[in-house]
Amino acid sequence: MVNQTATSVNTPPTTPTRIGFNWVRFITYVVLITGAVISVIPFLATVSISLMNLTEATSQTFLPSTPQWGNYLEAWEESDFSELFFNSLQIALITVAGEVVFGVLAAYAFARMEFPGKNLLFGLFLSTLTLPAAIVWVPNFLTVSWLGKVTPFQWIDSWPALTIPFMASAFGIFLLRQFFQQIPNELWDSAQIDGAGHLRYLLQIVIPLSKAPILILALFGFLGSWDSLAWPILVTRSLEWRPISYGLQAFLQEAGSFVNLQMAGAIITILPILVIYFFTQRQFIEAMTRSGLKG
Repeated sequence: MVNQTATSVNTPPTTPTRIGFNWVRFITYVVLITGAVISVIPFLATVSISLMNLTEATSQTFLPSTPQWGNYLEAWEESDFSELFFNSLQIALITVAGEVVFGVLAAYAFARMEFPGKNLLFGLFLSTLTLPAAIVWVPNFLTVSWLGKVTPFQWIDSWPALTIPFMASAFGIFLLRQFFQQIPNELWDSAQIDGAGHLRYLLQIVIPLSKAPILILALFGFLGSWDSLAWPILVTRSLEWRPISYGLQAFLQEAGSFVNLQMAGAIITILPILVIYFFTQRQFIEAMTRSGLKG
């Protein structure tokens, strides 16, 4: 009893640990918030102008006095967006489907199969990432023009020319290959014991484990296809297969000084991307984190 009392008397009182102000974290948050505000201001300004009347849109007004929702309907009706919107949707879905299928197959071959010249071929394929898109327009155009002559179906001014040249994404194949290489080899050994070959192993094990990078590839593919403008103009001759990006460009020229209608057309064009990201943002962020694509 005496020893316990002596111990309690001799023990100095504990003082709460003071946590210093983390300036690094504070500066990081300030920079991130500043960047976010700078990024979102142009979009908010576009939305605001699209809801103004012409007088407000051409003045120094920041917010519309009364939102003019009819601007969107007027822009939609005057620009042929209905047909072009459907064209862009078809082109994007076909491109994404091909990009995912061919990307998965090629990435699996580079990651899990052995064949002569694999590393050299992958290095050459990866080097195409350094090439600007405009450089491959001429060879791609010559290729699709030649294929239109030697195959029984039309390429120019049709969906094959708009989709097939973009179904082999170097970025997508690189992303999937890096992820496939992280899958433990023990799973392949177990699959072989069960009598599975490469195709069964790919379909039943690799793809279910790789939903995150496949989602990233699909979203990036859809975004790239939806925003494409120069290539569709190059390989189309009529409005039958031209995308909504072409309709927006033509509408911006036709609308002239009607700035509010121009901004309404721009919002209509990017609306599908906003909707897709809104419904998949959680999965997208999780996919980016799990795949190692961190900003």
